[in-house]
Amino acid sequence: MINKVVTNVEAAIAGITEGMTLMLGGFGLCGIPENCIHEIAKQGISGLTCISNNAGVDDFGIGLLLRKRQVKKMIASYVGENAEFERQLLTGELEVELVPQGTLATRCMAAGYGMPAIYTPAGVGTEVAEGKEVRNFGGKDYLMEMAFEADFAIVKAWKGDTAGNLVYRMTARNFNPIMAMAGKITIAEVEELVPVGELDPDHIHTPGIYVHRIFQGTDYEKRIEQRTVV
Repeated sequence: MINKVVTNVEAAIAGITEGMTLMLGGFGLCGIPENCIHEIAKQGISGLTCISNNAGVDDFGIGLLLRKRQVKKMIASYVGENAEFERQLLTGELEVELVPQGTLATRCMAAGYGMPAIYTPAGVGTEVAEGKEVRNFGGKDYLMEMAFEADFAIVKAWKGDTAGNLVYRMTARNFNPIMAMAGKITIAEVEELVPVGELDPDHIHTPGIYVHRIFQGTDYEKRIEQRTVV
């Protein structure tokens, strides 16, 4: 078995360089690869295209990369909690592609399945469809959307084993599993790394065949984006 375990976050993100395209798992601030994002920010790797459901907040998640001007283009479905993102968008400093959430997920999935494109009714007749092919199936128009091409997919799981098998908890299962399938190289950071055989095979969400590097992260903050008390 090929050893996928790396000892630290520096080794995990080795090979990520200026101008690359990264998929970053998580939903809001839940299940984001905190350690890897912090290290990319620390190393100052710039010119990045980031594919993520959202853009973090001003001082956490992808917001850290935006604050340091490390992101050239943001591909996301929701960006409403990040004032710095808004400022860069309005001033033309940041290229942005807003994608319907279901389309974003399916373009990730298509990449993982080896499909070059998908057809979806979402966005037909809107600005989203400008410059894209529209085909009619069964009397209904569908928009062709290309599968994503990411140099690295960076995901975060609750538990993983040394073969790269991953288990997610709750909301972290939204985008992490489909992005883990889709990167040319997939990096997984986990809260707990266990030997092979300790995970129940029926509970594994991402098989280790998709994961190239895995390490146990530290100091997770697990912030809440909007705390609501009833």
